[in-house]
Amino acid sequence: MEEENMPHKKTGKYIKWFIALILVMLVGLGVAVYHILQKDAQIEDLEQQSDLSKKQLEDEYESLSVQYEGFKFSVKNDSLLQKLENEQTKVRRLMEELKATKASNRAEIGRLTKELGSLRKILKSYVIQIDSLNQTNERLVKENAEITNKYKETNKTLDQVRQEKESLNEKVTLASKLDATGISIRAVNKKGKDQKRIDKVEQIVVSFTITKNITAQPGERIIYVRIMKPDDDVLVKSRANVFTYENKEINYSMKRIVEYGGEETPVTLYWIVEEYLQPGTYRADIFADGSRIGSRSITIEK
Repeated sequence: MEEENMPHKKTGKYIKWFIALILVMLVGLGVAVYHILQKDAQIEDLEQQSDLSKKQLEDEYESLSVQYEGFKFSVKNDSLLQKLENEQTKVRRLMEELKATKASNRAEIGRLTKELGSLRKILKSYVIQIDSLNQTNERLVKENAEITNKYKETNKTLDQVRQEKESLNEKVTLASKLDATGISIRAVNKKGKDQKRIDKVEQIVVSFTITKNITAQPGERIIYVRIMKPDDDVLVKSRANVFTYENKEINYSMKRIVEYGGEETPVTLYWIVEEYLQPGTYRADIFADGSRIGSRSITIEK
């Protein structure tokens, strides 16, 4: 009986071992499935992180491009502006490469990240140059403003000096201007006697004295006398006898060249009557150095 029960005992033992083996295998399979699921979760997380990193990198490239664009508006230097445009073009090209790159391509993402770092360093160097140029421009603008103010002040001073000089010249001109005093105009006959009636008059004599003036330039002076008739026409021997007065050519009746040395100088001029004279008032105007220096009138009866 004991021999018959032995096979049954061995079979039961094998079954137990088999069940234990199956349980071990099931446990191992469960562990393997767990690890596989964990790996899948990690891979998904990594993919999400890669997508996030790529998006952040794209945003940083976009921000860098905007910075380049902003600096271009503040740069007046053509050479530096061209460099900024070239770098911005490079940024945009790399942005296109980044968009075409898969998030999982770590090597390419790494390369583009390094490129971004280089581009930032280049932009930083340009920022320093732009700041230096702006400071230089501000200094030049300030210096230019100072020079402009000094120029205006100098011009103002020159205008004042010019006005003072003109005023002084006017005073000197007025001070050196000749003047005639003791003016007389007489209508006389051949013997030099005064005549009141027009038909007796044979000469018109104009006499005066040029006053003393030590500020006047010594030398020869041309004295002009215009005798105005009652009808306001000028007594002339020739219409070609003219001189300049107030920028116009006007006729004169008589002229005399005198040597003036700053002292009183008597002058007398004679008009010989050879034309018809009408009764009325005759006026003698005396001129020297482009100015009228005296005047006197006489009335002659019919």
